[in-house]
Amino acid sequence: MSSTAEMLTTHLNNAGVDTSLLAATIEALNDCASTCTTCADACLSEDSVADLRACIRSDQDCADICTATARVLARFTGDNAVVVKQQLTTCITACSSCAEECEAHADHHEHCRVCAEACRRCEKACAELLGALP
Repeated sequence: MSSTAEMLTTHLNNAGVDTSLLAATIEALNDCASTCTTCADACLSEDSVADLRACIRSDQDCADICTATARVLARFTGDNAVVVKQQLTTCITACSSCAEECEAHADHHEHCRVCAEACRRCEKACAELLGALP
């Protein structure tokens, strides 16, 4: 059991959300955030950095949104269900957009392929959690 899952099981008020699904989503968010941050940095080291500006911006936006979403979910007590749903929706949009941008460069840049895959996993995890919320 991950530390995230273990911590969530100790929480007295989980608002009826499946703890393992919540933990998996938080972990996917944190993984996506770090992957996007690393992809942006890798893009900056490419010779064609000017061609990767949109990718870098998308990576940075996605990383920030994923980080914020993970933090909101980690303190989900049920009192902020509207905010949680909107944040998850925003994160799904950011992950989808970043994945599309990275997929456009994946044939030439391995880091973009890896990032696109992380974004798609995160997008899916957020959608699954959103669908499971009361």
